Amino acid sequence: MHALLAVANEDIPTIYLGWGAFTIQLGNFIVISVMILLFVLALVLPFPTGRKRK
Repeated sequence: MHALLAVANEDIPTIYLGWGAFTIQLGNFIVISVMILLFVLALVLPFPTGRKRK
């Protein structure tokens, strides 16, 4: 079980993005942006269709 735990290193500086009262970590922002992009692509791209039945 100990092998599955991640150790947080507090010596590494973290980049935060802020806009007014809104603050988000850069890594989280990237993950959320990619998820939104994939969602929009799933809505926009045509659904694959098979052969038409006669």
